[in-house]
Amino acid sequence: MQLGDVVAGQTLNVVDVSAQVTSSAAANGNSLIGGTEGDALRLRSSQTMQGDAAGSTTLTLGGDTRGRVTSVTQARANYLASTAINAPMAVEAEQTGDGDVTASSRITGVDARLISGGQIASGAFGNTVALAGAASGSHRTAVTGNIDQTMKGDVRATNTASPRYAPAPTDFSSEAVANAVQVSTGPSSNQELTVRQRSSGAEVEADTSVWAGNAWDLTGRARAAGNQAAFYNQGGSLVTTTEQDNSAQIRGSVELSSYDFGAATAAADAIGNNVVVGNNDIYVDIDNIQNNTGGVEASASFVGQKGYDAYVGANAAGNSITGYACAQCGGDLNANNVQTNAGNVRAMTNTTINGQGRNVIAGSNAVGNAATFYVTGNGGGG
Repeated sequence: MQLGDVVAGQTLNVVDVSAQVTSSAAANGNSLIGGTEGDALRLRSSQTMQGDAAGSTTLTLGGDTRGRVTSVTQARANYLASTAINAPMAVEAEQTGDGDVTASSRITGVDARLISGGQIASGAFGNTVALAGAASGSHRTAVTGNIDQTMKGDVRATNTASPRYAPAPTDFSSEAVANAVQVSTGPSSNQELTVRQRSSGAEVEADTSVWAGNAWDLTGRARAAGNQAAFYNQGGSLVTTTEQDNSAQIRGSVELSSYDFGAATAAADAIGNNVVVGNNDIYVDIDNIQNNTGGVEASASFVGQKGYDAYVGANAAGNSITGYACAQCGGDLNANNVQTNAGNVRAMTNTTINGQGRNVIAGSNAVGNAATFYVTGNGGGG
């Protein structure tokens, strides 16, 4: 149990750097990482974060930065990761976040010249469970158990910058997720898991705002989610029971601009509850309940004076589930699905070219409840 706040900050102030610039900042309330190889593991974990978790990065890049700029800023309330190799793993995990989780990344000033481009990411995560399993030969791996996650605080990630010049691919992203579970197992493996997730904070927000002078290949991305659970398997049965409830306001926003531009991409995604269950083998059994009462909004915009290609997209959903099995294996998929959405769902795009451009491709998609179940020949690729 973590009672107080956890804060991590990184500040760089450099001029005319001839090589790369790399920075990272991570604030973690509770973290547990473990695993087993060859012996059965029974894992019981209870994590509670009552304080706030905040990670921040500030970059002041004067003159020409000739090397690639890489910056990762993260904040987490609770984190659990475990791996099982040639052995079964039974998990009983409970995570609770009461405080706010915030991550912010900022490139200050208007003089930054990113000659080699860069990748700048900001991520805020309430509760996270990541499990993996693998087996070989005559051994088998099974991942079973129960996971319970509750996030009561706000979760926010922001990423802002105003570079003058970026003649190489440059990517700015923000991601905010209240509760996340991901389980991946390989051949000779199976899963049987129950996951319950509740997101009840006021807001889950991811915001990316970038204003450039001249950018040749510029991308701004934002993704916000209340609850997400993903299960992937390659060599045995996959049985999942999921129950998700979101009442937080979910918002993903991208504001991108460049006076001169080559290619510019603005992509925003927002979702209340999301489940993906995929098995590259025969048997899949899904029992899913999703309830969203919070508003969900995705907005993406781009403004340019003169350039070539602009791509702008926004996707918003109250509840979404995707399940698939392998047709070539004789796939057997069974699904019991109940979805209820009572929140407003909005997806908006706005593109403005004040001078001249070549291609403008824009699209927005908003859906209350989405369910897709299919049997595919290559385990989810088409």
